Amino acid sequence: MSSSLAISSSSLRLTHVFPTNGNAILFNAISSCRVSSLKPPSLNSIFIRIPFGSFKKASFFTSSRPFSPVMEWQDCTAKMEIDVPASVAYKCYSDREAIPNWMPFISSVQVLEDKPDLSRWSLKYNAFGRDLEYSWLARNMQPIPDQKIHWRSLEGLPNRGAVRFYPKGPSSCLIELTVSYEVPQLLAPVASALQPFLENLLKSGLDRFAKYAKSSGSTR
Repeated sequence: MSSSLAISSSSLRLTHVFPTNGNAILFNAISSCRVSSLKPPSLNSIFIRIPFGSFKKASFFTSSRPFSPVMEWQDCTAKMEIDVPASVAYKCYSDREAIPNWMPFISSVQVLEDKPDLSRWSLKYNAFGRDLEYSWLARNMQPIPDQKIHWRSLEGLPNRGAVRFYPKGPSSCLIELTVSYEVPQLLAPVASALQPFLENLLKSGLDRFAKYAKSSGSTR
């Protein structure tokens, strides 16, 4: 058997010669692969298929803000029995602008003159190696005299809470302070440590409040 190979600019031809009984049978095969020329393709022969709708026109109604996941909320509670009547403790805690006197992380509270149920709060504290500063506008909800004060934020740092006063006798009461807040993104990496840290601050604040309320009650 012998074979020959012929290559042209447009096709590949292979010829085989098979001997049978002294006679040669020629078998020509033209390959299905065409040999393209080395000329670069023209721009008119280049096509790129782009799926319909792959590009959208810019719109003023399309939000450009990145996706923000739902943040974690935490609840903190501190309790303490103090040697003042519930009515005295309630009256002292109702003075919101005096709260920075005993709460270590609250730097200022300003009650709005035209809307006394609203107040602006500022928080400044160094923790977790950072100088933390937050602010919010809060609304005091309808209180229960000598029993409950509660609030919720309207803007700024999301939070809500309540202070409850339980009489333990004619000259003492139990105070229960509960604060719920959304963990700021800056503190998300230390969220597990934030809750016990803040509970200790609340307990420290109630301890200061006990002394403040006792001294305040003795001067009335």
